[in-house]
Amino acid sequence: MKRLLLTLSVLTIFAVASDYAFAQNREGYGNPTNTPVNATESGEEGENDEPVVRDGLYDKVAIKEKQILKYDHLREADIFWQKRVWRIIDTRQKMNLTFVYPEQPFIDVLLKVVSENPETVNIFMDDEFKEQVKYSDVEKRLGGVDTITVIDPDTYEETTTIVKNDFNWMAVKKFRLKEDWVFDEESSTMIVHILGIAPIMDVIDDNGNLRGQTAMFWAYYPDLREHFMHYEVYTDYNDAMRITWDDLFEMRLFSSYIMKESNIHDRRISNYAEGRDALLESERIKYQIFEKEHNLWSY
Repeated sequence: MKRLLLTLSVLTIFAVASDYAFAQNREGYGNPTNTPVNATESGEEGENDEPVVRDGLYDKVAIKEKQILKYDHLREADIFWQKRVWRIIDTRQKMNLTFVYPEQPFIDVLLKVVSENPETVNIFMDDEFKEQVKYSDVEKRLGGVDTITVIDPDTYEETTTIVKNDFNWMAVKKFRLKEDWVFDEESSTMIVHILGIAPIMDVIDDNGNLRGQTAMFWAYYPDLREHFMHYEVYTDYNDAMRITWDDLFEMRLFSSYIMKESNIHDRRISNYAEGRDALLESERIKYQIFEKEHNLWSY
């Protein structure tokens, strides 16, 4: 009788252990790879860009819930002085390396915002915002299209196929900004607002030689702000206190040089100065704006 009771007790313990292990597997606790139960066995990745599980120790909601800080209203009667400049952001400079962060380069963020919000983000082919275009027109210029001949191995028949090349984000090394500097008499401050952003793409010929650079399009910056504020910018200092792309542009956390100012000849600096002289001319315009703000103050 004692041997029978001992046998029944052992069987009961094994049954309870089996039920507990089965329950763990059903709820996903016993999965060493942390793969959800509804994942496919083939290991195919889904179309969602977000991670399947939480990639971190806590939920990051600050960027998602952030609200845009709107500009103050400016009256024409309060604008005492104004200067329009165009400047270049070179991503090869050390301060601008965040623009080419491999996990999320800025050009990918810009193209994603433009492509996913065609009704709210306006893009143009000129910096005067007159020739408006659609993203489908810009997309044709990104990767290019090639026509190749394919031979069927069974019938040996030739067919013509159109192949779309992938866009290489590393071909965009510069970004052009159009901005206005104004002195507001009401607040007695110099205010700068970015009006447009244009990615500058290298033009490569069939032989792989660099033929020049061209602006892919001009995006109206005020339309981009509410979308930029939901994309983080990589920083080396603190991963828990990252800023957004809207913060980066509004706080001027980038290095750039002026390529053109509003002038009577409507010419760029490169039209009358080269090399070191062009950089000195850019610094002269920059200092002129600073000196103008300083001189408008009365002590």
